[in-house]
Amino acid sequence: MKVLLVEDDRPLADALSTALADAGVLIEQTAEGGEADFLVQTEQYDAVILDLGLPDGDGTRWLAQWRDAGIDLPVLVLTARERWADKAAGFSAGADDYVTKPFETAEVLFRLRALMRRSHGHSHPVLRVGDLTFDTHTASVTLAGRPVGLTAQESRLLAYLIHAAPRVVSRAELAEHVYDRDHEPDSNVIDVQISRLRRKLGSQRIVTQRGQGYRLVDHEAAS
Repeated sequence: MKVLLVEDDRPLADALSTALADAGVLIEQTAEGGEADFLVQTEQYDAVILDLGLPDGDGTRWLAQWRDAGIDLPVLVLTARERWADKAAGFSAGADDYVTKPFETAEVLFRLRALMRRSHGHSHPVLRVGDLTFDTHTASVTLAGRPVGLTAQESRLLAYLIHAAPRVVSRAELAEHVYDRDHEPDSNVIDVQISRLRRKLGSQRIVTQRGQGYRLVDHEAAS
C-alpha cells in the first residue's frame, strides 16, 4: 500500500511515517496542500492521509478540488478538530474516514487497510483466492491452511495482486503502487520478484498475460 501523508507537524509526520513504514506501508510526505495537489494528479497512491490545518489553505479545499476533478482515491482526514461541524465539513468535501488527534497509530493503520479493501470491493479483512489467503490486518499468508513466509517486498506485491484479483495488473501499476517513487524498479526486477512468489505459492497461481501484466488466479481453476 502506497500512501501520501499531508501533515505540516513535522515530528508527528515523521513518527507516523516511521510507524506505518514498519508495518509495510510505503509513505511519501508533504507539508503543503499545493504540493499534495500536484502529487495526487501526477502519482498513483492507494490512499491519502490529510491534515486540515495546512499552511497554504484548509485541507477541505484541496480535497474538494480532487473530488471535483474526479480523483476518487480514499482520503483519511487526520486533524485536531473535534467539533461535529468540522467533521461534517470534511465528509462533505469528500473524506472517506476521519481520525482526530491525538490518535493511536494502530487505529490509523487499521482504517487505512479498511479503506484500501473497500476501494477494491472487499469487505472481509482476510482476502482469499482459492486456497491462498492474505490477512490484511497482519499481512500473514496461508496456502492450503499452512503459513507462507514472505519478504516485505514479496508481501507488498502479493497484497496488491490479491486486492486486485482477478484483474490483470500491469508492471507499470505495480511499480507505482508497490515501490517507492525514488526507487521504482525496471520490469526485470518485478519479473524476478514475481518468480520468487511463484516458487513459494505455485507456478500456476500468478498468470502472465502477455503484453498486459500479471493476474492472481485460483490454483484449481488454473490447473
